[in-house]
Amino acid sequence: MTENSANSEHDLTVRPATPTDRPTVERLWLLFRHDLSEFGGQLPNADGTFRSERLEAAFSGSGDWAAYLISLGGHPVGFAFVRALSEPTRVLNSFFVVRGARRSGIGLRAVRQVVARHPGQWNVAFQDDNAAAVRFWRRVGDALAPGEWKEERRPVPERPGLAPDVWISFRYPGS
Repeated sequence: MTENSANSEHDLTVRPATPTDRPTVERLWLLFRHDLSEFGGQLPNADGTFRSERLEAAFSGSGDWAAYLISLGGHPVGFAFVRALSEPTRVLNSFFVVRGARRSGIGLRAVRQVVARHPGQWNVAFQDDNAAAVRFWRRVGDALAPGEWKEERRPVPERPGLAPDVWISFRYPGS
């Protein structure tokens, strides 16, 4: 981390994203989808964008979704999309932190703040091929629900050619 980012580490904010934040989150979304394209082979659309159904849903105004903007020292560094808010188990549908802010504890702190806003049972999916995500989400499970989180592989609905997703589940706060 640079000196400026290290000094602003304590300035982490995770807040609900507003319609005014949407252009910022859309730009972060492109970075997120670009990162994921390495693991699924997805290519951009003809206009240089990637599929954005989850982004659209997160900003739809549905009470079943929530979008959060993650900032560090006033700089947008990521986002989190939560779905299934009306269900017994919430899903951290999309989570992203820019590379310049990774491996500093910011991601774990941001996840903790997001799930604390919606206490209860949680599910998070990721891909086995993404070794950094595997390490990160297992660390999240250990930190948020030590010894009480589970991991399983589930087929991707309507995509039989894809490798199963890895899902972790936990309760926050713990029982």
